[in-house]
Amino acid sequence: MGQRQDKRLPFPLFSPFALLRRRPYTRGAALPLKVAAITRHARGASLASLSSRRTGVGEDGSLHEACGVIGVYAPGMNVAQAAFYGLYALQHRGQESAGIATATGDRIHCYTNMGLVSQAFRESDLMRLEGHIAIGHTRYSTTGSTHIRNAQPLMARSGDLELALAHNGNVINAQELRAELSELGYTFTSSTDSEAIANLLAYAPGQEWGEKLSYLMRRLQGAYSLTVLTRDTLLGIRDPRGVRPLCLGKLNGGWIIASESCALDHLGATYLREVEPGEAVVIDGNGLRSIPYAGELPKAAPCVFEHIYFARPDSLLGGNLTYLTRREMGRQLAREHPVEADVVIGVPDSATAAAVGYAQESGIPYSEGLVKNRYIGRTFIQPDQRIRDLGVRLKFNPLPEVIGGRRVVVVDDSIVRGTTTPQVVSLLRKAGATQVHMRVCAPPIRYPCHFGVDMASKQELIAANMSVDEVCRFIGADSLGYMSVEGLLKSVGGDAGKTFCAACFTGKYPIPVQLEMDKLALER
Repeated sequence: MGQRQDKRLPFPLFSPFALLRRRPYTRGAALPLKVAAITRHARGASLASLSSRRTGVGEDGSLHEACGVIGVYAPGMNVAQAAFYGLYALQHRGQESAGIATATGDRIHCYTNMGLVSQAFRESDLMRLEGHIAIGHTRYSTTGSTHIRNAQPLMARSGDLELALAHNGNVINAQELRAELSELGYTFTSSTDSEAIANLLAYAPGQEWGEKLSYLMRRLQGAYSLTVLTRDTLLGIRDPRGVRPLCLGKLNGGWIIASESCALDHLGATYLREVEPGEAVVIDGNGLRSIPYAGELPKAAPCVFEHIYFARPDSLLGGNLTYLTRREMGRQLAREHPVEADVVIGVPDSATAAAVGYAQESGIPYSEGLVKNRYIGRTFIQPDQRIRDLGVRLKFNPLPEVIGGRRVVVVDDSIVRGTTTPQVVSLLRKAGATQVHMRVCAPPIRYPCHFGVDMASKQELIAANMSVDEVCRFIGADSLGYMSVEGLLKSVGGDAGKTFCAACFTGKYPIPVQLEMDKLALER
């Protein structure tokens, strides 16, 4: 027998929890999967090595967004592997780094690494993550640079309380909180707002979770959906406005908390509900209990961009299937911006459902006109402009047999920086399109986001610096039609009394903010 190699775990074509229930994980046992050997750089750390494992400042000037978080409480199951599969389902929410922390009842283990989930973990990494509780994180940065020291979960300790935390969102008063914690003698090891949240919770006064969480929510300003574990407890926490999504699911003998319901589906869990704005869900050996917000809740402001772009089409948001919501966006777009054309195509994949809706409403045939290379990451959440430009050229291949000699309506989810759209239009013209009419589900994005989306500067936003006609000329289209704010909100349920954060379109923020904020400010 040769020396056993570390191995990358492939994505399975079956529900991993069906397998896990048949073969409970024990220390030292090989994971019940056929795997392929690879060689790659990795890093992991335990709580004991936390103080020395993160040094230096990121060298990039990257622009970065939404993260994915998961939490699993399942005694008797391989929770590290469950978190791993959950992160696979949430990979679209962040591609820079990934990490998992587990708890055994008397200690916490944590491992983080750069890259995609498939690149970040070896079989041996997961085998070392023992316990019955796990949290996981896949990162796309909005505060702090792309650097291993900013990878999550992050860990914190105060007295007997030690915890690990994974965060999706952005806290706008992080500098103030970091200064306060520094005065107490804490030395920060990352440049993220998430480390301030973790330590604020660890240092929070009170003996009960209700007291600690009430203090935490009073102090934090901004967006946060959190999964947190201690040695024996899993928590899911959502900010009072519910800006970022978080949902709850049930397993046989366990519970799952995740950014999106698609992660529950992949793990064979039953979707129960969303974690409510301002709610904390606490899960331990006594079961699950809900801690509601202590005070009067502000008006809910879930991010409407989740419906447009970030969420997977098979996820539920606000109780509605995202695919159907996007299809309705396409219908509304056709009502607002009709055009004579021969074929409707979508920019895959996030605009596919909207293109189907546009075709259904307009009566123009729908066809797949662009083939996507799914091994290229999403250009909006790649870390710098040079990589975005290259990614667009590699990402799409037009079908001349569908497009050639035809007037084409192209439906896209949004135009943020204007990186992708001009090249898509050029590709279609080279493939023989006689006309290219661009239709966009999102209204013009004119204002930066400070709540977890990488839109930190108006200088990056093409619609903030050009009129609609100027954008149309810039992208090279024959016409350009953006969805109205009113039409968008109607499509996602605003006419049914639901409220949303649409500040990137309107400039009306649910929390007063400084208009321009520097995502690297905490590194200085």
